[in-house]
Amino acid sequence: MKDITKMMDYRPSIKVLDATLRDGGLVNDFFFPEGFAKALYEANVKAGVDYMEFGYKAAKDMFDVSKFGPSKFCDDDYIRKVVGDNNTDLKIAIMADVGRCNYKTDILPKNESPVDMVRVATYLHQMPAALDMIEDAHNKGYETSCNIMALSTGQENDIKTALEMVGKSPVDVIYIVDSYGSIYPEEMARVCDLFREYADKYGKKLGIHAHDNQKLAFANTIECVGDGVDFLDATYSCMGRGAGNCAMELLLGFLKNPKYNVYPVVKFIEENIVPLKKAGVVWGYDLQYLLTGLFNQHPRSAIAFTKDGRTDYTELYKEIMGLD
Repeated sequence: MKDITKMMDYRPSIKVLDATLRDGGLVNDFFFPEGFAKALYEANVKAGVDYMEFGYKAAKDMFDVSKFGPSKFCDDDYIRKVVGDNNTDLKIAIMADVGRCNYKTDILPKNESPVDMVRVATYLHQMPAALDMIEDAHNKGYETSCNIMALSTGQENDIKTALEMVGKSPVDVIYIVDSYGSIYPEEMARVCDLFREYADKYGKKLGIHAHDNQKLAFANTIECVGDGVDFLDATYSCMGRGAGNCAMELLLGFLKNPKYNVYPVVKFIEENIVPLKKAGVVWGYDLQYLLTGLFNQHPRSAIAFTKDGRTDYTELYKEIMGLD
């Protein structure tokens, strides 16, 4: 039986991270309207959000800069244009994907950057490279997280080995990532138990980053709250890759910390997210994303299905299942 006080009481150790610019940027190649990032930053400050992720630290020699907006690369000057000196309690985060960034040169020492946290995203088989990135960021003075992706496809022994490895590193937070939106809450409880074993052993915090393919991102996030997970990712109006993420407005409405305020989130959605949708930017739960989540597959086929404007769901079902 879950400790009900972890669900109902105010827990000061909880930290909420807004991933709208980063995960949301995957649906529009990070081309947000003028002033969007600034308005989002101000909304986060007013809402009491603890961290704001500005995007990826992608390698410019690997990705064509002209094809992406600035949150794909997160130059420090770009972040400073939005946050200034950031004289607030809000901390700034960026994500660095293993194999997709030049972290040794592009991530400057903390005392030269507006960034507070470097989040390293990795698959299980990339863990040695991820550990080097974590070590590098830690030595430069940053808070760090290790976001272990596609857990639902990993073997338990491999996950345990990865947790042992990252537990011995200087990382601050180890993230559970339901990349395919395929994990159910009762399964998430068991995942939390496994991660908690290593987090307690090595004195690490835990985080959750959920996707909404089966409309369970919020359910899985609050399941993790009840299991003692402290770092909670969310996006405004669920904006994120494919089916999107846990909704910030749902999460802040659920949490009992009086510092969190839903109204600035609602106002930002009205003034900035609704126009994005009217302009044709597409994300959120739909049948194609349900199918990839249901069958524990990467949503790339559903994303392509959506971009092509297809509605032949039965054909997609057969494609996913390998049926002729």
